[in-house]
Amino acid sequence: MIRHIVFFSAANPDQVDDIRNGLMMLAEIPHSRHFEVGRNLQSDPIAGDRVDLVVYAEFDDDAALAAYKAHPIYSACIARVRPMRELRIAADFKAS
Repeated sequence: MIRHIVFFSAANPDQVDDIRNGLMMLAEIPHSRHFEVGRNLQSDPIAGDRVDLVVYAEFDDDAALAAYKAHPIYSACIARVRPMRELRIAADFKAS
């Protein structure tokens, strides 16, 4: 299984909900085993306020993740969210 985690910050704090709504488009892509978007609680004292939203998804394998990223909704989501975001950091790892 692959865990896919992406951190986002808003260029404008007033657009966090708009970014979240855009990211929720990704839930319609059928290749993930689990998908969610959450607001960062910003409870970390070192860098807690640098990330506004977190995308968490699980995929059966590399092929499922690649199919997710190749889906037209993924491209539409990028077009909608990219102009509103400041930071995007993604990490994928294989779960044991």
